[in-house]
Amino acid sequence: MNQRRIISLLPAATEIICALGLEECLVGRSHECDFPASVKNLPICSDAKFISGTDSSQIDAQVKEILSDALSIYKVDKELIKSLKPDVIITQAQCEVCAVSLKDVEEALSDLVNSDTQIISLQPNVLADIFKEIKEIAIALGVEEKGNELIEELEERINIVRHKLKFFPDKPKVVMVEWLSPMMVAGNWIPELVEIAGGKSILAENGKHSPFVEWQQIYDENPDVIIVAPCGFSISRTLQEIDLLLNLPSWRDLQAVKNNRVYIADGNAYFNRSGPRIVDSIEILAEIITPKYLTFGYEGEGWIKFES
Repeated sequence: MNQRRIISLLPAATEIICALGLEECLVGRSHECDFPASVKNLPICSDAKFISGTDSSQIDAQVKEILSDALSIYKVDKELIKSLKPDVIITQAQCEVCAVSLKDVEEALSDLVNSDTQIISLQPNVLADIFKEIKEIAIALGVEEKGNELIEELEERINIVRHKLKFFPDKPKVVMVEWLSPMMVAGNWIPELVEIAGGKSILAENGKHSPFVEWQQIYDENPDVIIVAPCGFSISRTLQEIDLLLNLPSWRDLQAVKNNRVYIADGNAYFNRSGPRIVDSIEILAEIITPKYLTFGYEGEGWIKFES
């Protein structure tokens, strides 16, 4: 039995650990770790400095103000982490807006000079990185075989999508909106997921951070499909601010709007997390982009069609 005591400060890492069969080793989590539901009972080792319930533009302004002072937007509960006596802490070093960063953890543990705690920091940019880090976590935690089995299972599911869409004739232009105000489109691994699911990703490059865009850029591209999946937002949370899109000039002139191909997806649960459910995200995209070819049953829970 693996007796390691693990704190995960990244939702994706929590999901990886559980998928590897090591949930019983978790002794603490971040304030954002919520899947599987059973992890919600774990001690919460972090918190956000900004007020997450405000609207998109206010959240953006608060984040920029905090980061302008060279501060992280998250707080780490140093005393709680020390009391939990972790052997392993998993965090990330990619985006200080996405989760607790490596800097946060190192600062919180700076006085534990003699600590043998292992800090694992994740930094995925593309789909291959996600699988690579799943394997690395599995090796670090002594379950390499289980890691290989998990990756094989995930790759098999992706290959099913690829095979079904091998002769899909048209690749509709797809824009994935990752933030509403200011507007961002989804980068990193998302363009690759869109391509696997039968679409052509526009305005973002695979492996590069999500860019800010002007509305005119989206209008000029005139996408066939629009998927709105703001970072950290559920479907219901996104619906609270969907008017930010509906009120844009010439919104109804877009091909996607005319053809009733505007969708809202759960960015928080799926697309934003670099864990095993990234394959669920591919399946969701396939349902949206190529509905005549693939159906997996996510509609209503993972995504909805928005009737404007």
